[in-house]
Amino acid sequence: MTGLRYVYAVCHPFDAPLQAQLKGVAGDPPRLLSHHGLIAVVSHVPERDFSEEPLRRRLEDLDWLTETARAHQSVIDALTVVTTPLPLRMATVFRDDSGVRVMMEAREDDFRRTLERLAGRVEWGVKVYAEAEQQAPAAAPKPASGRDYLRQRRSQVRTDEDMWQRAEEFATRLHASLSSYAEDSRLHAPQNPALSRASGRNLLNAAYLVPRDSSEEFVELVDRTKDETRAGGSGMRVELTGPWAAYSFAGEQS
Repeated sequence: MTGLRYVYAVCHPFDAPLQAQLKGVAGDPPRLLSHHGLIAVVSHVPERDFSEEPLRRRLEDLDWLTETARAHQSVIDALTVVTTPLPLRMATVFRDDSGVRVMMEAREDDFRRTLERLAGRVEWGVKVYAEAEQQAPAAAPKPASGRDYLRQRRSQVRTDEDMWQRAEEFATRLHASLSSYAEDSRLHAPQNPALSRASGRNLLNAAYLVPRDSSEEFVELVDRTKDETRAGGSGMRVELTGPWAAYSFAGEQS
């Protein structure tokens, strides 16, 4: 198959086979391109979609972008099962194999340093959400006067402020606890609820770099926190995702 070269990741050579039916972007199976003892995982993509001008237009097509991101991630996930990949940015495209090799040679030292740092490690994501307490109708009688209404409003505002403060303190403590267990951590900007469609305010959106061998203990630590928040009826919830390739810790390649 002819076309441009789409690059998913760089990694050290590995022996385990990828999934037999694995398809990459545009439906082409990924293959391994060797250069100076490193591997680039690539597939062929059509120029009509991935040359410079068509790609710029395609990136504004939400359906196409979603399908491409899903295919890209499926290859990264398959690599994460068998090795420690260094993911490249989605839609990293070159004219041919020679272009990929030139890129690898130019960034070889950075690739090797980062792969060494990430070897045997995965990324876990943890988010904390909180929702304001809803006052039951019976607990909020209709105010008899404007003064009563203002008093109720001030009381509700104080209650909400106390709840948000407790939630912020909880998220801060949790991040400190998980960071002390992980080898490295990254704080990301809170998610926009209009985009994530998750209910509640996102108070913590963090990534943690954890050795594979320690991942079970890390998950148990997060699960205990989940149980505590549910038991306390705090209006908070903790979400764990992963294990992922270490996108948040890929340095220059992120």
